[in-house]
Amino acid sequence: MKQLLLMAFLVFSISGFSQDKQPKTAITKFKTSAVCGSCKSRIEDKLNYTKGVIYAELDDDTKVVTVKYKTKVLNPEKIKYLVAQVGYDAGETPRDPEAFAKLPGCCQSAGHCSH
Repeated sequence: MKQLLLMAFLVFSISGFSQDKQPKTAITKFKTSAVCGSCKSRIEDKLNYTKGVIYAELDDDTKVVTVKYKTKVLNPEKIKYLVAQVGYDAGETPRDPEAFAKLPGCCQSAGHCSH
């Protein structure tokens, strides 16, 4: 009888661990409207100083930002919203027009900043 109870306990315990649980961290990638090094710095600074972001990096050539984040704190939509609030398109999330208007002129065009 003890063995039967022990087996039942083990089966129950193991099945509890095999359930799909949300991972603690995840990675999201999306294209931005960044055009220069200043844009890269703004986006990376905003994200890397956000609670829940482990790291964020914008690829200069592809304009794709890669963000590793804590899933209990952030999700891809919130991350895209943060980038949009800095003034850049983030995937399908459009930039905030007021934030975009405050960007240097070179960051509003296909030109390159000299700073």
